[in-house]
Amino acid sequence: MWNDRYATDDFVFGKAPSQFLVAQQDYLEPGLSALAVADGEGRNSVFMAQKGLEVTAMEAAPNAIAKARALADERGVTVNFVEADIFDWDWDATQFDIVAGIFFQFLTPAERDQVFDGMGRAVSPGGLIMIHGYTPKQIEYGTGGPKAVENLYTEEMLADAYAGWEILRLEAYERELDEGPGHSGMSALIDLIARKPA
Repeated sequence: MWNDRYATDDFVFGKAPSQFLVAQQDYLEPGLSALAVADGEGRNSVFMAQKGLEVTAMEAAPNAIAKARALADERGVTVNFVEADIFDWDWDATQFDIVAGIFFQFLTPAERDQVFDGMGRAVSPGGLIMIHGYTPKQIEYGTGGPKAVENLYTEEMLADAYAGWEILRLEAYERELDEGPGHSGMSALIDLIARKPA
């Protein structure tokens, strides 16, 4: 399904990075390593690389990766693009200073728990998890994201997923998005940034 969705010359979610990542770019320090989870067409991994991070981007759809590579070339940066399914990723193989998951709410609750746990293991001690997505109120707006309310995030859910971590930001809010045709209009959003215990 995702590979078909990306089978277009247009960037479904635009070429610009997510507003969340731009707003939190002070955390993107040059020289840090980062993993972009389910990276899509590369807008976020390329932005992190532009900020001087060493970025690995995981994505299952070859059509998306092709566009991501073209975007990286256009911006003059290097990203390690890896074609991999989120369910097959070896979360224990490498630890990163930052693990970022932005708008990847195609997971059922059981799958999400598994992936959230894996993402946590992939963060180096003292490193950051960065998650951005939609809250259940997004169903009312219908301006992007899944139609299944159980796939959406709440503050309690994210706090529970990373209990024992230092919560640097956890906020649900509403904002107008203009991130390609895939995310456009008033949206119900949520951010988590948490630091793994050293």
